Amino acid sequence: MNEWWQSKKRKTRKIKEHNNYSLFELFLDVLFWIPELFLYPFRLVLWLLRGVSRLIADVS
Repeated sequence: MNEWWQSKKRKTRKIKEHNNYSLFELFLDVLFWIPELFLYPFRLVLWLLRGVSRLIADVS
């Protein structure tokens, strides 16, 4: 049982060591999020206008 537990610990530690987040990956994430941060407020306004127009159309 002890040998099995030791081998399992070694395998899980190897997996944890490979989850490093590099500077390059951070740079790519920022590049993907910059357009989203600029476009999200416009999308939000369009969704609100669409919802209000549908509400007015349903009432009338």
